[in-house]
Amino acid sequence: MITYALAHLRNVAFGAEIIAYLEAIDTTMAPFGGRFVLHGDGNKRVLEGSFSGDVVMLSFPSRSAAEAWYASPAYQAILPLRTRNADGDVLLIDGVDDDHKATDILHKG
Repeated sequence: MITYALAHLRNVAFGAEIIAYLEAIDTTMAPFGGRFVLHGDGNKRVLEGSFSGDVVMLSFPSRSAAEAWYASPAYQAILPLRTRNADGDVLLIDGVDDDHKATDILHKG
């Protein structure tokens, strides 16, 4: 099942370290089958509430691939380039099957 890495980033200081992070991240994801789904503000339109910052979403073929990427020496080496220059929340979340229905969550253990 696909796992997504989702980041809500705020207060990004777009300088040399963020540029170095952007130049390196694709290489860290490749061995784990990672790819970008969303990157940046995506010309977003807020329909309800308020929302500031940017959304970044990556997809990986499995939870184990996503966790291995995040823990990899290559990603850990560049991670401080982002964390020193942006506030944010980052999480891993599993996708759903193609035939998923809203009521399926009512039947989970």
